[in-house]
Amino acid sequence: MQIETPPSEKPYEKPEGERRGLVIVNTGDGKGKSTAAFGLAFRATGRGKAVKVFQFMKVPTARFGEHRLAEQVGLPVEGLGDGFSWKSKDLDHSAQLARDGWEKAKVAILSGEYFLVVLDEVTYPLIYGWLPLQDVLDTLKARPKEVHVCLTGRRCPQEIIDVADTVTEMQMIKHAFKAGIPAQRGIED
Repeated sequence: MQIETPPSEKPYEKPEGERRGLVIVNTGDGKGKSTAAFGLAFRATGRGKAVKVFQFMKVPTARFGEHRLAEQVGLPVEGLGDGFSWKSKDLDHSAQLARDGWEKAKVAILSGEYFLVVLDEVTYPLIYGWLPLQDVLDTLKARPKEVHVCLTGRRCPQEIIDVADTVTEMQMIKHAFKAGIPAQRGIED
């Protein structure tokens, strides 16, 4: 480790542009995409902002840690799917659930009712061809200017990255699962 001197001056200038809704993408093979999106959702909720989370791969009855906290703070989270593809018994049904869920998410984005709409794991139905990429792009472009949208999932289409304001790629350097350690409740649920 190399020791650094703390900066003595602010390392950036405050931007002069207008405040507006952002398109934020959390992608990559590393952990933390959904966790970061829920962090945004909880931060906005804590500021009294209207937020809605749509989880494209989670079942509506999911009860992970984020769901339990979301209930406590009044953050609406809606599972739209039937689990990951390897758990699905009918991929045509999974695709239809994704399309139906997208219609709900699209209405929420375009309504202007929400400060932030999270589209958790939306990249999977996109890259599986279950959702029309152009419709997602058109919706992001047509949203009211104050609406923020956060999209998560691996292999985010380049077209979405191109229209996004902020893109973070989570890179896996090391993962406990690869060392034979199972998922830990409260860490990876």
